[in-house]
Formats: sequence, C-alpha cells, structure tokens
Amino acid sequence: MATANSSNILSSTFYLTGIPGYEEFHHWISIPFCLLYLVGIMANCTILHIVRTDPRLHEPMYYFLAMLSFTDMGMSLPTMTSLFRVLWSISREIQFNTCVVQMFFIHTFSFTESSVLLAMALDRYVAICHPLRYATILTPTLIAKIGIAALLRSAFAMIPLLARLAFFPFCHSHILSHSYCLHQDIIRLACADTKFNVIYGLVLITLLWGMDSLGIFVSYVFILHSVLKISSQEGRFKALNTCASHICAVLILYVPMIGLSIVHRFAKHSSPLVHIFMAHIYLLVPPVLNPIIYSVKTRQIRQGILHLLFPLRISSSLM
Repeated sequence: MATANSSNILSSTFYLTGIPGYEEFHHWISIPFCLLYLVGIMANCTILHIVRTDPRLHEPMYYFLAMLSFTDMGMSLPTMTSLFRVLWSISREIQFNTCVVQMFFIHTFSFTESSVLLAMALDRYVAICHPLRYATILTPTLIAKIGIAALLRSAFAMIPLLARLAFFPFCHSHILSHSYCLHQDIIRLACADTKFNVIYGLVLITLLWGMDSLGIFVSYVFILHSVLKISSQEGRFKALNTCASHICAVLILYVPMIGLSIVHRFAKHSSPLVHIFMAHIYLLVPPVLNPIIYSVKTRQIRQGILHLLFPLRISSSLM
C-alpha cells in the first residue's frame, strides 16, 4: 500500500527545467526575464487603464486593443511563478493539477488572442471598406459578444485535450523541457497511447489558428482591394497606415507560435536551448511588443499615456 501511494505521489509530480547548462547563471538570467514581465504587465495595464478611463478611446478599435492586452497578460502571467521558482532555485517541482491549470490558461489565451486578432482585422475592414456604417455595425454589445465568444470557444476546445491527461500514466521521466507546462511537452512523457491528443491537437490548431489566419488574410484582401480604389497616394498610405500596428501584432503572435509548434513536432532532437528559446519568445514577446507598437503607431494611445503621466501639463496645453 505504501509503495502504491508513493508511486501515485511520484506520478503527480513533475520537474521543470530552467536553462540547461547555465544553472549557475540562473539568478543573472532571471534579471532580463523580470524586466520583460515588468514591462509587459505595466504596458498592458496602462493600455487597459487609459481605454477604460478616456472617453475618446471608447471606440471599437480601442476596445479590441484592450482585449488584446488582456489576452497577452492571460497568456504570459500563468508562467511567471513557475519560471522564477526555477531561476531563483526555490523549487523545480510542479504538481500535475497545477500543471494542467497552467496549460489551460496558456493555450486558452493563446487561441483567444488569435481570435482577437481576427476581430481586429474585421474592425479594420469595416473602418476602411464601410466607414459610414462603422459605428452602427461594431456596436459595444456586438464587441462584448465577440470577446466572450472568443474566450469560450478557446476554453471549451481545450477541455477534452486536457481532461484525457488525467488518465495517462507517467511511468518514465517526469522532467519537462521548460520552466512551465505545455501540452505538447507533457504528452511526450506519457506511457500510453497519445494518438487522440496528437490528432486532436493538430485539428485544433488547424481549425482555430487556421480559420483565424484565413479570416485575417481574406479581410486584408478586401482592404487592399478597397484601398487601391482610393485615387490619391496620400489617402492610400493613410488607410494602410491604420493597419500597420495590427499587421505587426499578427506577425508577433503567429511567427513564434508556428515556430514553437514546428520545433516540438519536427525538431525533437534539436538542442534544448532551441526549444526553450522559442517557448519564451512565444509567451513573452507579444505582451511586451504589442503595447509598445500600438503606443508608437497610434496617436490617441500616445496622448492617453502622456495624459496619464503628465496630467497637469497636458491639461494646461489643451486650454
């Protein structure tokens, strides 16, 4: 009985990995990670705050930007505790239930962010192709429904995938490849037939990311078709410039996401540093770069940030 209980405890405990070969430098490596998390949290919280408090930003484009900031934090924050526990040599252990919850949040918000980017592409399509109907089509009620539907779609899609993990025995290595849990990482350790998880995962990626990316592509085909009809070059440039931030956000999410999936599925025997590097880019780069890009490219966001930092000076200059 004692042996069985010990086996069950062992099977529910996994061990996270920091940066292999650089364990003695983990404390120093944690400094840039800490800065990235700090910048990402502060930048996205700033975006959320100014969109909520500035009446001038109560428009569809900025509501979707607030959703993007929310999903960015939802995707990266669940990894923060386990990452610093490893880098600060507090503990490498993570319980199976905690691991599943972490996976649920990471993958759910990853798929949700893809849906938000699709919604932002549709927002740009309506703004450029149907400007006179923009406010009547993208009402606050519709925007709220889109956000809720995107989150629920991603959450419910992940439940069958993660629920099956509870029935897998993990009788070999319990060492994960990263400092947090990813589904494609943990199923490699299962001593069972994982064909359903592999196939379902591929179908999920194809349907969710595939349909979202297809929708984004189609939206931009219509946008370009409409922009090319504009007679003046300045008008065409101005219309396309409103899409620049969104295009950057799409690339920032999809390029690391696709790269991480390819590395996990087709480069299993490559250096562990490649897997770790891609995994951290996938989770930390979008939350840091997205608010910076939108702050640089969007005048209203810049003004909101300046008003937040220097309220008296900005108010006096407007009077």
